Amino acid sequence: MYDLIIIGAGPAGMTAAIYAKRANLNLLIVEKSAPGGQMVSTGEVENYPGAGLVTGPQLSMSMYNHAEELGVNFEFGEVTSVKVNDRVKEVTLDGEQVLKTKALLIATGAVPRTLNVPGEEKFSGQGISWCAICDGAFYKDRKVVFVGGGNSAVDEAIYMANVASEIEVVQNLPTLTADKISADRLLSLPNVKVHYNSVVKEFVGEDKLEAVKIVDTDGNETLIPTEGVFEYVGLRPVTELFKDLDILNDWGYVEADNQMKTKVDGIFSAGDVNSKAVRQIVTATSDGAIAVQSILKYLESWK
Repeated sequence: MYDLIIIGAGPAGMTAAIYAKRANLNLLIVEKSAPGGQMVSTGEVENYPGAGLVTGPQLSMSMYNHAEELGVNFEFGEVTSVKVNDRVKEVTLDGEQVLKTKALLIATGAVPRTLNVPGEEKFSGQGISWCAICDGAFYKDRKVVFVGGGNSAVDEAIYMANVASEIEVVQNLPTLTADKISADRLLSLPNVKVHYNSVVKEFVGEDKLEAVKIVDTDGNETLIPTEGVFEYVGLRPVTELFKDLDILNDWGYVEADNQMKTKVDGIFSAGDVNSKAVRQIVTATSDGAIAVQSILKYLESWK
């Protein structure tokens, strides 16, 4: 039986793994895709202390390599169920393998929300993307549309401004909500146009995406010809697995205290999956470090 299983290899999970390994815990970190979480799809990171200007994939690999150098074991597979049997937590991988652990850390993060408008499902992955760093190269010297005005949308639009010929941003508010330095940088670019107080009404096209229909608060509709759209309209926590544990709030985020403890004894949570005010890489790593200190105290009760 493990001392600790961590579900999710984003910045919170990998930081926790580093701290736990240094505390000599018998641990396993489980990830269903690539290590790094949302960092993998982030073009540039400029606010992680000590890293300077770095791409999201580079920072992801740096954290992963650090954990591997310390001897952290990674298991790549999908967790299909989590149960509590007395004090033991049972984690099922890919519907078959059952792993047992004394403590469990949830670090599953969050994924992009969708708009749920006509045409979105039809063109998902075929004109509509949620990752500019992943798919931006397909739109070299073409016109693209970004939906959203927060940090993710603005930072990725800045990245794409060097790739695409034109960028039109659709923002449902009267201003961009990203950090001022990023917003100002985007607005200074000659090939960028912003539609304020507007929302996407429909994605238009027959065999391929051809345009985005938007409508403003006055009811005026505009058709923006484009072959590519990048959506950045918020996040959805990855918590479906944990709904039966009664640790989620009404929006699906995990409720954990400032020590990263949930109300279920021995289950902890860290990172973007938590109900919290700020979701940044640096706050996720902080959560992971704090969680391990709480986990170490909890494991004393097993001695």
